[in-house]
Amino acid sequence: MTRDPEQVLGEPDEAFYTALLDDDPVELYENAPCGYLSTLSDGTIIKANATFFAWTGFDRTQIIGRERFQNLLAPGDRIFFETHYAPLLRMQGSVREIAVSLRLPDGRRLPVLANSVLREDSTGRPEIVRTVLFDARERRAYEQELVAARRRAEESEASARALSETLQATLLPPLEFSIPGLDVAGAYRPAGDGITVGGDFFDVFETGRGTHSVVVGDVSGKGPSAAVVTAFARYTVRAEALHSSSPAHLLRCVHEVLARYQPDRFCTAVLLEVAPTSGGADITVAVGGHELPILTNGRTSKRVGENGSILGMLPAAEISDTPVPLRPGDSLVLYTDGITEARWGDEFFGSERVETLVSELASGSGAAGIATGLADAAVSFQHGEPHDDIAVVVLQAGA
Repeated sequence: MTRDPEQVLGEPDEAFYTALLDDDPVELYENAPCGYLSTLSDGTIIKANATFFAWTGFDRTQIIGRERFQNLLAPGDRIFFETHYAPLLRMQGSVREIAVSLRLPDGRRLPVLANSVLREDSTGRPEIVRTVLFDARERRAYEQELVAARRRAEESEASARALSETLQATLLPPLEFSIPGLDVAGAYRPAGDGITVGGDFFDVFETGRGTHSVVVGDVSGKGPSAAVVTAFARYTVRAEALHSSSPAHLLRCVHEVLARYQPDRFCTAVLLEVAPTSGGADITVAVGGHELPILTNGRTSKRVGENGSILGMLPAAEISDTPVPLRPGDSLVLYTDGITEARWGDEFFGSERVETLVSELASGSGAAGIATGLADAAVSFQHGEPHDDIAVVVLQAGA
């Protein structure tokens, strides 16, 4: 016979209440879905239900009136019971959801959640402690899995960070390098969490003709794919610099390599050929879609070089060489757009602020002071959280 759903889900009928009245209180206690314990104030167990003995495997005759609850706990939990559990119970009259483990006769541990209430006699003295124990094996296993998962995540993050730092280090030269007769320094500040490999790069190396090449570039995107493009660009410049003295030609070679092997990526770069002289250097500048370098003597500043095509984007790269003399007291500053596009809210660091700061720094700082000062100012502008990589290289002729 099918019962009417409304009758099933509606008000309980008389039979329901009759069934409740027929429940045996002893049965409810002994076979409850939790362990019940009654102890004296010193922890001596004077009563326990069948569920407790079924879970633990203890012999009733060896426990009742003979053993204290705290002595059934694992060593560390026993100390916790004496120093925290029992004092809190005496002070508050109850404790709730205390996680402890019972030592079972076969050597295993049973994790439980304990809830206790203290009943006092008419004079206010502790008389009976009633404790309910809930089986916490599944909960403990879940918590342990969470801890293990967190540990694996932390180890994975540490591994990724180490790999990122190693990969980034292969794309950047040491920050200490030299060109005879010049003060040269660089600064690099990675963006974000330090795990993602950035696309900014720079390099300073000798060409073998008594000159040096200096390149600063910015590859579109981030991560391993951007690192591949960075490697292409950097090592193409190094290889071609052995055969050509034209920075514009070298950047056009980079353009051709990217167009052929990395058609979905592009790059901007500024490249110098530096020929030291007795009082400074004769420099040739080529720019491919990049921020123009700033030439300053601390009093006046100007942009140098000619704007050229972004590398790897257009069918052909239109890039030209521009001669720039570096005279005593001059500084030439190259940087990526992580400086100018540094942003806080709706405000950008901007080119004007860069030029003003470069002039101020150049009036009393060496190359390292200018490079680190400019990079740190852009980071501070973003409240210490740069959203893009920052690379700076400075060449300075002595006064």
